[in-house]
Amino acid sequence: MWLKVVIVFLFIALVISLFTSLGFLIKDQSAGNNDNSRKTWNALTVRIVLAALLMSFLFYGIFTGQLGSNAPWDARYSDKISTPVAE
Repeated sequence: MWLKVVIVFLFIALVISLFTSLGFLIKDQSAGNNDNSRKTWNALTVRIVLAALLMSFLFYGIFTGQLGSNAPWDARYSDKISTPVAE
C-alpha cells in the first residue's frame, strides 16, 4: 500500500513542479532577467528528478508484482476468456 501512496505523491509533486516551472517561464518572458531563467532551469531539474523517481517506483512495483493490470486485454488473463470452438 505504501508504494501506491508514494507513486501518487510523486505524481502530484510532478504536476505542481510543472505548473511552477510554467509560472517561472511566463515571468521570464515578461521580465527578461536571468534570475527567473535560473528558476526555470532549477524547476526543470526538479521535474526530471521527480519523473525519474516516479518511473523507478513504477518499474519496481511492476517487477515485484505489487502493481499489475486487470485490463481485459491483458495476456495474463486470456485464459478466463472463452475461445470459440471450431465446428
